[in-house]
Amino acid sequence: MDLHIIHSKITVMPHKLQFKVIHASGQDDIYRASELNHHSPLTKGWQSARFCLYPQDMVIQLETRSRLRKIQILSHQFLIPTKIEFFVGDVPDGAPLLLESARYARLGYVSLSDNEKTGYKARELKSVHVDAVGHFLKLNIHKNHVNKHNLYNQVGIIAINVIGDELRRPYDITDPDLLLDDPRIERDPALEGLFNKPDYISPLDDLAFDMYQDPEIAQIIRRLERKKQEAVLQERYDYAKRLKQAITELQKVGEKLGKMEVEKRQAVENEDYDKARLKKVQMDEYRLQVYKDLNLNDLLELTGSRHPQHIDLEPVRHYSPPTPPPRLEELPPPTIRTPPHYEEYPLPRSDSVLEVVSTKTIPSYYPFDDMPLPNQKSKSVIEPITVPAEETSKSPRPPETNRSKNNSPRTPHDSRRLPPPKLKSIKEDEEKALTLEEELPPEPENNQEAEPMSEVDLREASTAIDIFGLSLVSKAYSKTWSYREDALTAVHHQMQQMPTGNKEEAKSMLRAAIFLVKRGIDDKVYAVFRAALHLYRMLLTEFVPKHKLGKPDITSAVEKTLPNLFHKAGDTAVRNRDDAKSFIQEMASFPEVKATQTLAHECVKPFKLTLGPRHAQSRCEIVESLYQNFGLKGGLTIDNIMKFNVEGLNHNAGEVRDVIERLIKTMYKNHGAPIKDYLPPDDEKTRKNTLWRQLFEYFDQVDGKPPRTDAKKQKAEEEQKKQAEIDALQKQLQALRDMNAGKALRSDRSNGKKPEAAKVKPKGNKPTTKDDDDVSMFTVDNICIFCGERNESFTEEGLDIHYWKNCPMLKRCTNCKQVVEIATYTDHVLTECEAKSNFSKCPRCSEAIPKPEYDQHVADKACNPHKTGQNHCPLCHENISSGEDGWKEHLMGRTGCKQNPRRLLALNKPAGGAAGNKTTAARGRGGKAGSVRGRK
Repeated sequence: MDLHIIHSKITVMPHKLQFKVIHASGQDDIYRASELNHHSPLTKGWQSARFCLYPQDMVIQLETRSRLRKIQILSHQFLIPTKIEFFVGDVPDGAPLLLESARYARLGYVSLSDNEKTGYKARELKSVHVDAVGHFLKLNIHKNHVNKHNLYNQVGIIAINVIGDELRRPYDITDPDLLLDDPRIERDPALEGLFNKPDYISPLDDLAFDMYQDPEIAQIIRRLERKKQEAVLQERYDYAKRLKQAITELQKVGEKLGKMEVEKRQAVENEDYDKARLKKVQMDEYRLQVYKDLNLNDLLELTGSRHPQHIDLEPVRHYSPPTPPPRLEELPPPTIRTPPHYEEYPLPRSDSVLEVVSTKTIPSYYPFDDMPLPNQKSKSVIEPITVPAEETSKSPRPPETNRSKNNSPRTPHDSRRLPPPKLKSIKEDEEKALTLEEELPPEPENNQEAEPMSEVDLREASTAIDIFGLSLVSKAYSKTWSYREDALTAVHHQMQQMPTGNKEEAKSMLRAAIFLVKRGIDDKVYAVFRAALHLYRMLLTEFVPKHKLGKPDITSAVEKTLPNLFHKAGDTAVRNRDDAKSFIQEMASFPEVKATQTLAHECVKPFKLTLGPRHAQSRCEIVESLYQNFGLKGGLTIDNIMKFNVEGLNHNAGEVRDVIERLIKTMYKNHGAPIKDYLPPDDEKTRKNTLWRQLFEYFDQVDGKPPRTDAKKQKAEEEQKKQAEIDALQKQLQALRDMNAGKALRSDRSNGKKPEAAKVKPKGNKPTTKDDDDVSMFTVDNICIFCGERNESFTEEGLDIHYWKNCPMLKRCTNCKQVVEIATYTDHVLTECEAKSNFSKCPRCSEAIPKPEYDQHVADKACNPHKTGQNHCPLCHENISSGEDGWKEHLMGRTGCKQNPRRLLALNKPAGGAAGNKTTAARGRGGKAGSVRGRK
């Protein structure tokens, strides 16, 4: 075989095919079918005419005869058809390439969701894999889903995408004569990796890429992708890494610019040209800044390649034959009709299964639609769906009367039995393709049976199959999420309708149903998960009481399903987490479950410290909610909860420890000291740890104890205050000693004695006694200068005590707490006291009267008037004799002031305690009253 013939049989990898819409049975005046010919964020898409008849037909023509590998449909968000059928069309050899000459084979159909769950704010992107050859692709669009937004019963398609290979020459790529390892073919190591991926479809050819990318950015991304492939083949891996990072960044930029372009167009439609101009300036500045930051000229090597080697990136080199084939219109009309070449390529049967590899929910931010749209992308589970095709086509077919060379009758294209295509797994970003390992038998449209189960699944589900049958369990194992949901619903109805009487059969049905519930809880599709919870609730609240099943059956059911619920409670999806935790709380309140105490014991089992933070946090939150709702009931005790808490505090995730700490505080507030038995001892070493210190400080707060830090601070402040008072007192006492020494010196001089005589003790062998009335026995420091009492205990500290507590000539000021002489108390209050501004002097009694009482006091004239030449006592308000002796007699005598409490203490002292009145120290009063500053 000639080398160029071999290469001409090899097709390129599947890629995006160019097409144009050449026929539509109807269209809206604004949303015309020509909108489907191009893809961009501004594409408005096609809509049918208002109140049209169904089904609607649409035909697109490819640029060349191609092998179709993948079809994508982006539906409208609320003008949604219930079903779309696909037909591939081709023309016989020799016939003109016209729509009327096309013959169609039915590929199958896909069903579209009614979009009610998304609130009609997102669009559904269906991606289906096919394997067919032709020039045309026909869509048969059925009636619309009814909703409040679709006022005119229309259907709409935003975009269509076709991925496949152009067939340059009429050869079959599956020809067994074409072998890539043929020794006659020159091997190209650089292209060998590409040959190993003949079904690879680039993500850049995906419909979602062009619909949400700025066109200019999209072209740059494609150029960078090509440069990246070239760099890989040249083993320039650092350059390839830079290109990969730039592509990732540009994809985000392109989406943002696409959205800004839509907003700019909306402003133009609203004639808000200022906003449109602002958007344009923002887009240009943003685009240039991104180009500058990424250094696109350097990435694209516009100034010249840094690698001299040139490698052709085409995975296949096409060689032209020596003589080009004649054009279709130049061929002479054949005398005998021969089978067309497209019959040599396997077409799908009319009853083949159309594989839906993915169903995406993508955003709809186009502003020209008839309803408000979301601002952000909505995410949904990408679910592989297999939809059975219809048995026959509703599209009319022209009769076929031509015969082949052997004069055998021709079989119509739409009913000819052909082998089904071998579907291959395709790995795409964010998609998982369904791999069919065996050919699927033809199924009628009304057959709702799911795909066969594998041997492993059959063995695993043998118990459930014996109870519910193979058909229902097959749906529970189906790759179609709606089948799995239907299976759980069917089990729900079957369990509800089961008659009572046979307890053993009820136990078997419960075990089989729990097996399916476990699978449903682990399902990634939210609808299936909700159906499993609904079935499980019915089993525990209706089925078990109805058939009077015992605690062992309930315990077994709870123990089997709780691990799955715990795992679901740590799911990444918020609603899955919330529903799982809420259901566990609900289970705890079921009477049948509560009686077994199984759920509580399972929840408080300590988990491993290697458990993920999200799952560990959910477990702790479950225990916390159980305690808050039920307290120490239903199997919860201080012992098992605190053991769970202590283990949880060792987890390395802070959010887990926060929940445990909150639970421990709540329990201590309710139960007190027993909680401390499970914690480390409360000492200084333990409190160095922040976690334990915070807990113990909270315990002290609950117990009414001041925090240790506050107690230390308060104690330090008290000691500081006490020291300040002592210092002030010592200064006052030193002033008193100086005054006492001065008085004693003046007294000695007036008596003609030497100054040192008062401090000289007598000499001789005769012992002195305390009874001797000898002044020389005492020093100046042993005498109170106010009351004249002499005592050997009157040292520095002894005099302090005497002044504060015993001296009858002194008292504490009730306002400032200073110790002052009673004789000068009135003057002190009016002139020296800190509260002197609050007092006024009465003109009658000359005493200090509080200002709030002063007016009433003067008006009443009930006070004892102060007589001239006499002293006036501030304690008993009586007039007494003048002079110092008059004060001493009144304050210290037996018939003296009855309001002086220290007078009686002085009278009751032993006789030796005072030295009489002979050596009373002289006291002189100046203009100011003497005072001793006391403790407050």
